[in-house]
Amino acid sequence: MNGTRAVVLGAGIIGAACARELALAGAAVTVVDRGGPAAATTSHGEGNVLVSDKGPGPELALAQLSRELWPTVLTQVAERSAEGHRAAQAAEWDPKGGIVVATTSAGAHALARFADSQRSAGVRAEPLAPEALREAEPYVTREHTAAVHYGEDAQVQPAGAATALLTDALAAGAALRGGEEVCSGVVRGGRLTGVRTTHGLLEADLFVNAAGPWSGALAARLGAPVGVEPRRGDVLVTTPQPPTVFHKVYDADYVGSVGSGEEESQTSAVVESTRAGSLLIGSSRRRVGFDDRLRPEVLSAVAAKALRLFPSLARVPVMRAYGGFRPYVADHLPVIGADPRLPGLWHASGHEGAGIGLSVGTGRLLLHLVRGEPPPVDAAAFRVDRPAVLRPRQYQQQETT
Repeated sequence: MNGTRAVVLGAGIIGAACARELALAGAAVTVVDRGGPAAATTSHGEGNVLVSDKGPGPELALAQLSRELWPTVLTQVAERSAEGHRAAQAAEWDPKGGIVVATTSAGAHALARFADSQRSAGVRAEPLAPEALREAEPYVTREHTAAVHYGEDAQVQPAGAATALLTDALAAGAALRGGEEVCSGVVRGGRLTGVRTTHGLLEADLFVNAAGPWSGALAARLGAPVGVEPRRGDVLVTTPQPPTVFHKVYDADYVGSVGSGEEESQTSAVVESTRAGSLLIGSSRRRVGFDDRLRPEVLSAVAAKALRLFPSLARVPVMRAYGGFRPYVADHLPVIGADPRLPGLWHASGHEGAGIGLSVGTGRLLLHLVRGEPPPVDAAAFRVDRPAVLRPRQYQQQETT
């Protein structure tokens, strides 16, 4: 790809991962963001690197690729330079594993079926007897009906991880332009050849739309709209605690909440510790556009479900709450690949709450597609020309009739 000019539109973790892969492959990469690196959706996530919440299919395959790549990528970043070493350390890679807990009979049966299907796809999903669960998580509720351990689940500090990827891209020659908003596209001969920004004209051979929940609006500005919309999530943060939660622990309802397309609030319990000692408590999913107001009733519902998993948290102070927008697609699959309507435009978006974990796999997949090489996972399900992406409203209506 030597000499190929690539512009990545978005400096979140997906954009950083794509920029890194393209730059290391020899492309002349420019990353453009209207804000700063990892300043929006990326910095408002929990840092999940999960396989446990995905059933057999293309997204799980992408998650497995990403989980395999993450430790290797961070090692490469650390070995490149002293600055890279510091950046990789800031990513706070923690392969802590995850535990999914059911608290009802129906939940236990559903969790057992789901874990069975995952094992058929190569996921390590090990049932935990009550004694083993108590040993792994001493403070978890005794009112559980089943538990499954996922040893492959991991966690990163999301802004730190994005910075590590972007640091490696810059070390490979990429340029970063923050505070620069894309206003429109320039099309010549039916091909996207440039974008007009608040700082002027930027020309290139290919453009990657990695603007997260703003990808739909950005694509429309460029003349090729896609059905990527914001879906809000909220997280509670406790004061630093003694060791209390040792894995990423969530209730069995979480998978259903992830897969829901309902506009009303969906909540489930996800509890994990951070390296600083605080506990992160999620999660919620709401389709409210870009309304950034915190809703006390949503935070209360999240807290109540967390207390069902960890009753001892009732005495733990919450010091803050934050929320962010995730890029939602109606069929719950990312959009990765070339836009058939507008040559020169590529998309890497629509990961919703899984973007942190899927980022490095997405960057690797995009690189293979750009080069015309066989992809490391089947990319057909992520293609742009599918109903949920090109005709999202009609698709949602068909799904509900």
